[in-house]
Amino acid sequence: MTRSVFRRPRRWRLLLSAVALLSALPAAADPPAGAVEAPPGYPPLGTEVMVPDLESLADQAARAAAEAAAWAETRRRYREAPTGPSVDTPSRPSVPAIALRPAEPIEPPPVTPLRIMLDGYPSPRHAALLVARERRLFASRGLAVTLATPADPDVPSKLLAASRIDLAVGRQPLLHLQVDRGLPLVRVATLVAMPLSALVVPEDGRIETPAQLAGSRIGHADVDSRDVLLAALKRGAAIRDDEVETEALHFRLGDALREGRVDGVIGAMRHQLPRQLADEGLATRVLRIEELGIPLHDGLVLLANRDHLAPQRDAIRRLVAALEEATAWIANHPEEAWSLMANAEPALDTPVNREAWEMVRSRLSLSPAALDQGRYRRFEEYLFEAGLIRERHPVSRLAIDPGAVPR
Repeated sequence: MTRSVFRRPRRWRLLLSAVALLSALPAAADPPAGAVEAPPGYPPLGTEVMVPDLESLADQAARAAAEAAAWAETRRRYREAPTGPSVDTPSRPSVPAIALRPAEPIEPPPVTPLRIMLDGYPSPRHAALLVARERRLFASRGLAVTLATPADPDVPSKLLAASRIDLAVGRQPLLHLQVDRGLPLVRVATLVAMPLSALVVPEDGRIETPAQLAGSRIGHADVDSRDVLLAALKRGAAIRDDEVETEALHFRLGDALREGRVDGVIGAMRHQLPRQLADEGLATRVLRIEELGIPLHDGLVLLANRDHLAPQRDAIRRLVAALEEATAWIANHPEEAWSLMANAEPALDTPVNREAWEMVRSRLSLSPAALDQGRYRRFEEYLFEAGLIRERHPVSRLAIDPGAVPR
């Protein structure tokens, strides 16, 4: 546009020069007869001369000058405008390059629900699960974990085998027994690394060793207490099955002992029942099963359904990672951990559980995913040699480290 503004005056000067040149040229032919001779310096009379429209040219020149002035002003303002990624002032508001619409709402990350059934009422032995839930360690890993309490301690493994729940809390002896019976159970984590079960008998009773079980009536809490623990004690003492009467008591072990209906109970939690009965005036004797010839084993484990392990493996890894973080926090903050659990589960805050807390937390597994294959192999071999299971099962059928499961 700038070049066009300066060309137009030049064309006008060229036109005037051309007219002057023509006027200086001699006539191409003699003027017709009678013609009046033109004054010197002008073309002959009768010659057609193009005379420009001076008013039109003046208007064009005025418009061109206005356009040039406007463009110069625009360039000046542009040079003087503030620079930067965004400038917005009352005199020079910024104008977005594109029209923006409201941002789309951010969708929450996907959440995986997991329903876990405990092996009884909430207890200090469930500390890793309770603390992980209350400290939102499950939620931070995209898990919505629900902890349920069974009406019967034998129910969780059955519901798990029937795919009614996602995970179940149990004991290592139960795992070996149920796998041998065809249930698709597998250990994926260890919550308590040492046995918690015991044979509890009245202190003034006649039973002091397993050899004195003959002729007695023994109550049991669950199926593995009867078919693994009690059966192993009878075998070690060479006592026939028909020499010991058994009764399924489930959660009523203390009532049966207090009322004298049984001579002892097997599978009782050693950190709870003796103190509870002592507060009620009944002194007891505790026979720890690992001191009675039964190999050491995991006291509390987390079980999954092997048939559904593949689609759940990632969620189980995240769950076990949360349990490990919770257990480490418990080890570092035992008093805070107890307060956290007591506030979350008021029924757990009893003198019995408060006293048991120190003993139980020292047995919590600091590496829940870690698998001691030798321990599981030895226990399987012990049960097979004792005739308590029909066949040997490989460790890979019984337990896994979820972190080692191939993707």
